Amino acid sequence: MSKDSHIDRDLDLSNANRGVWLVKVPKYVAERWEKAPSDMEVGKLKITKPQGQKAQVSLTLSSAILNLNEPGQESIPKDHRLDVSTVTQQTLGVFSHVIPTNTDAVVPETEKLYMEGKIVQKLECRPYADNCYMKLKLESIRKASLPTRQVKQLDRVVQSYKPVSDHKNNIEYMERKKAEGKKARDDKDSVLEMLFAAFEKHQYYNIKDLVKITKQPITYLKEILKEVCNYNLKNPHKNMWELKPEYRHYKQEPAESEIKKDESDDD
Repeated sequence: MSKDSHIDRDLDLSNANRGVWLVKVPKYVAERWEKAPSDMEVGKLKITKPQGQKAQVSLTLSSAILNLNEPGQESIPKDHRLDVSTVTQQTLGVFSHVIPTNTDAVVPETEKLYMEGKIVQKLECRPYADNCYMKLKLESIRKASLPTRQVKQLDRVVQSYKPVSDHKNNIEYMERKKAEGKKARDDKDSVLEMLFAAFEKHQYYNIKDLVKITKQPITYLKEILKEVCNYNLKNPHKNMWELKPEYRHYKQEPAESEIKKDESDDD
């Protein structure tokens, strides 16, 4: 993230002390409110305060909201009660973010941030268990029980999007693996000759390189290697094979003393 991506903005706190309710409504109510136009009355809130009791809050949806149902859709309950609970040991706030629409002005407006208030109460909107609500609940249970996948009988041949039992790359890979598994085992002496010739060039080999050199099955090759080679388990040649000392016949350069002796004889 670049340094210029974060921009400090002023936060309007003029409504910071205003009390706000946080209301949780059923999904069917939220869906109807989202469909409603901005100028439509969505419902009425009624607060009654019986003497010596807690305040009782109820919500009645408007007729316009109730009539927004689609064809074949179940009707939703009209009356709801709101269970009130206070907010304790928690500070919650409501914020709004206003993005300017006129960006071509001489002095362009900046984005504005507002604190709309502090949440003082939580309310949960619950419907009354009447016949309307029970029908709605029964319909939701029926839809939830429907399988997501269904079997359909085709009345014609489908040419596109046919399932492939195996992909081309997988088939080629399996054929290659089978060909490698069917490698003919050479005579043990000929394999040893190839190994000794390879170890004359380098002292250490890993198993993959030896398989490429000898072209033998890996299990058969390991049997022979265990007889004439040692497997290194420590660094610096970890997981590498080398000939056992009794099989090593590396070409050694003549010693310096012998070279000097030959020079003196020539003199």
